[in-house]
Amino acid sequence: MKSLWSDQEAQEYRERYKEWGEDIALRVYTSRLIGRDDDLVMHGGGNTSVKTLQTDILGREIESLCVKGSGWDLDSIEPPGLPALTLAPLLELRSLEALSDEEMVNQQRIRLFDSTSPNPSVETLLHAFLPYRFIDHTHADAILALTNQPDGEDLVREALGDNILVVPYIMPGFALAKLAAEVSETRADVEGMVLLKHGLFTFDEDARASYEKTIALVDRAERFLEKRRSRPAPAPAGDDVASAASGRAAELAPLLRGAIARDDAALGERSDAPQRCMVLDWRGTPEILGYLAEEGLQERSRRGPLTPDHVIRTKSLPLVLDLPPEADEGTLRAAIGERVQEYRREYREYFTRQVGEKSVDKTPLDPDPRVFLVPGVGIFCAGKTARDAGIASDLTEHTLRIRSLGDAVGHYEGLPDGDLFDMEYWSLEQAKLGKSAEKPLARQVALVTGAAGAIGVGIALELGRAGAHVVLADVDEAGLAKAHRRVAEMAGEASCAAVRMDVTDDASVAAAFAETCRLFGGVDIVVPNAGIAHVSAMADMKSTDWERVMSVNLGGYFRTMREGARVMRAQRTGGNIVVNASKNVFGPGADFGAYSASKAGGHQLGKVAAIELAPDGIRVNMINADAVFAEGDTTSGLWQEIGEDRARSKGLDPAELEEHYRKRNLLHTKISGADVGRAVVFFSAGGTPTTGATLPVDGGVAAAFPR
Repeated sequence: MKSLWSDQEAQEYRERYKEWGEDIALRVYTSRLIGRDDDLVMHGGGNTSVKTLQTDILGREIESLCVKGSGWDLDSIEPPGLPALTLAPLLELRSLEALSDEEMVNQQRIRLFDSTSPNPSVETLLHAFLPYRFIDHTHADAILALTNQPDGEDLVREALGDNILVVPYIMPGFALAKLAAEVSETRADVEGMVLLKHGLFTFDEDARASYEKTIALVDRAERFLEKRRSRPAPAPAGDDVASAASGRAAELAPLLRGAIARDDAALGERSDAPQRCMVLDWRGTPEILGYLAEEGLQERSRRGPLTPDHVIRTKSLPLVLDLPPEADEGTLRAAIGERVQEYRREYREYFTRQVGEKSVDKTPLDPDPRVFLVPGVGIFCAGKTARDAGIASDLTEHTLRIRSLGDAVGHYEGLPDGDLFDMEYWSLEQAKLGKSAEKPLARQVALVTGAAGAIGVGIALELGRAGAHVVLADVDEAGLAKAHRRVAEMAGEASCAAVRMDVTDDASVAAAFAETCRLFGGVDIVVPNAGIAHVSAMADMKSTDWERVMSVNLGGYFRTMREGARVMRAQRTGGNIVVNASKNVFGPGADFGAYSASKAGGHQLGKVAAIELAPDGIRVNMINADAVFAEGDTTSGLWQEIGEDRARSKGLDPAELEEHYRKRNLLHTKISGADVGRAVVFFSAGGTPTTGATLPVDGGVAAAFPR
């Protein structure tokens, strides 16, 4: 491992944050240097601090501690992410014999210079009690490979030398802060401090020196581990294995997702309400597949996470699924269901045992696995959001590698159940996950066809605003990329994806749904929306034009609904199909026969699907929208193509067409893609027991009233 320090970058940070002072500027810089490297910290892990002077409202300079705040990651931290606390009162707390977690948080908050600051790190007192200006705390993989061993202390000293302090494992908080301070006072001339099964602390009066001590010690650990290896890392899987894993992942993801879905009916909600699914993240790189193929995976997987705080993302144990490669869907579902039930029973027994042994009153968390290890396929991690699932996957990837490395140099071991339980049910750790109310479509996955167009992007945006994870599908790759950027800016990169789909091609449609399953675990909302049009009197229409419109509109709706229903049936969690039909279904117009007939056919197909899919809890509803010419800066490709011809058939100048459609509806309003999107959200949220229904979104066109 090498230092990433750059004098030029350091100066740029001094200038960028000069109003905060040099100490804070360099604290931000070296924090980001640490945060850039996944081998040092991941997803909110680790923390940094600096002791400096702050000016209070009376103009007095007061010695303070600026430490990483809750909710900030080191790789992107800004000065506000280092809340400042008055130092002297924090140091006085060390005289106490004990301090509850709740009171510790309270004491820290009342010492803040700014009451609106985020909660300081749970290790604030540890940073305060250590007598150094700059302190860096990391969860470096190489350090954990040493500490997570039966003889961890001896390995640390052998690898890093005697100029290191070693602290036994204690839960983070007041007791650990006091112990670390006592250990630090035994020697002053040290390079750093290792907390067994927790991580590394380095410190200095200078920002660069403290950071580079971290790098030097981790580099030393890495070199030691390589020399002590008794066997090489497992060979990555070959291309054929990785390709097969991708196909199997798409097949298994909906089954796994369905197996851990929360049944709202059991919670007293309406029995036909959609179940709350978790979002899945799949990883099947050749390296991951190599680790999963190692002998002893089942036993090794039961030795606990790298650091105890991982349990809030991954639980203490993954679920290993060794599934028969050629089994049919029913056999796979039964095998997965049996193993999930076994995991749940084991988790409940673990909970009951721990609360009994500790004589504590705790409310059990859900007993479902967060991590599935599937040899030959990869890892699947579950979370309420794609970001949460992705974090669990990142942690799991590192855990696989470090467990394997730990066994190659000794015998990897994690913490015992009692310590992991304390961390999993620690209120200060659970607070990191947040308790905000979920949006109506939270944990739902939606696929929208024709997403590059005005209606499609409007639907995708509204689904994203309602909390859904959205897959935008279209054959127009340039338009699709633009639409994806719009949705990502609003909902976040992790919550949406773009997939090329040609709705006229069976294989392309199947591939898009397979990719959706690999990305998010399955699908809950399907919106057949892709469409084209042709202006011509029936007597003059060419068969090729008729067939082209039918293939995209009617055939595309059929293929999309068929594949969506297949995935939803595999999940067994219900779902929603919302067909974007047209005002023309009930109010057709001259010279628009191919379009009107195709949309009427799609509308009728939706009604049939509502009948057929109701036993599976899948609702199918239709939206009859009138002309949408644009959604923001996304213009309608359909109207760009046929606008002039349609105006001519109506005896209008093309410039008058949009105003014509506005004036002809009863409300004299323009219809936007967002209007259609809000109707899709209404049906998808399942607020009413409705299927087979048609909702006009047309401003009121009397000729198109449903009847």
